[in-house]
Amino acid sequence: MYLVIFDCDGTLIDSQHTILHGLEVGFDAVGLPMPDRQTALSIVGLSLVQAFETLVGPLNAHLAPDMAQAYREAKIARRQIGADEDPLYPGAREALDRLRERDDILLGIATGKARRGVDHMLDVHDLHGRFVTIQTADTSPSKPHPDMILRALSETGVEADKAVMIGDTTFDMEMALAGRTQPIGVSWGYHEVDALRRSGAVNVINHFDELFDSISECLKLNREPA
Repeated sequence: MYLVIFDCDGTLIDSQHTILHGLEVGFDAVGLPMPDRQTALSIVGLSLVQAFETLVGPLNAHLAPDMAQAYREAKIARRQIGADEDPLYPGAREALDRLRERDDILLGIATGKARRGVDHMLDVHDLHGRFVTIQTADTSPSKPHPDMILRALSETGVEADKAVMIGDTTFDMEMALAGRTQPIGVSWGYHEVDALRRSGAVNVINHFDELFDSISECLKLNREPA
């Protein structure tokens, strides 16, 4: 059995606009200026408090919990009115469906989102039942700590050398390597391709159409379903 683990933000869903809105709310809550877009999105993938700590630096790190709480409250309020329904990237559903067809592949999630955010994504896009293991910031340290990977492997019983991690940030690549799994990067997210490769990506794909071949190469899969 094989395990394919997906990041969410910047990998499965295009959440940049809702993330930027949440960050703005967090900075406004403590009276600090919002960083530029590129800097702000560079922290996507980290758990929320650590993301704010990274953005504000050591002198203002004590403000990060309040900023994170403001972000969370804004997210909850917007979801209640039907906002923040981040779209899937083109080809994501089809790629998940193709992998799901195989009897020898299990699917998982490892994300810096809270479980509440993952459930919202699953609800919006009708993706329930596809992922047998879901690891979030609620129960694990922030990426690139390998705890999410290790929990996913433990829950599924899959060996590390039979698993891959799909993500858009260096945090994903580093986490995968720390968990002794193979990292595959995607080029449409929030970190540059060169940075993904320097962080250990065995391959970086440019469209979901390329995902199955990349996974097959990493895991030495038979091309036809088992």
